[in-house]
Amino acid sequence: MQTRIRELRKERRISQEELAKALRVTRHTITSIENEKYIASLPLAYKISKFFGLPIEDIFDFRCGGYRL
Repeated sequence: MQTRIRELRKERRISQEELAKALRVTRHTITSIENEKYIASLPLAYKISKFFGLPIEDIFDFRCGGYRL
């Protein structure tokens, strides 16, 4: 799943490690989400959206087969 996490993190000059600590996950989790190797759970997606102050839909691309869910 594509996300804007890397983009948002870089805009705010936050390292993967800093974001991971704030969300209480590992840096590996952040790396995996940014590289589309792992899809964040709903609770984690919620934490990420709250951290960046944006709706989940503005961070995660929920399109499936070209259609937005």
